[in-house]
Amino acid sequence: MSVQEEKDKQFQIECLTNNLIVSLMDERGLTMEQAMDMVYGSRTYEKVEKTSTGLYYQSPLYVLDMLNEEINGQK
Repeated sequence: MSVQEEKDKQFQIECLTNNLIVSLMDERGLTMEQAMDMVYGSRTYEKVEKTSTGLYYQSPLYVLDMLNEEINGQK
C-alpha cells in the first residue's frame, strides 16, 4: 500500500471520528472532552481504526448507530 493510500485512510478515520464526536455532543449534550473520551474509549473506535474492517469508510450515521448501541449496552 502506498504512502498516499495510508494518508487517505487516516484522513477518513479522522473525519469519521470528528463526526462521531460532534454528533455525541449534539445528541447527548456532552462536552467535547466527554464525547472524545466516549469515542476513543469505545470498541467501535477500535474497529474503525482497524482498517481491515472497512468501517472507516462507512456512513457516519451507520457508525454512530453502532457506537450508540455500544454506549447504551445493547451490544
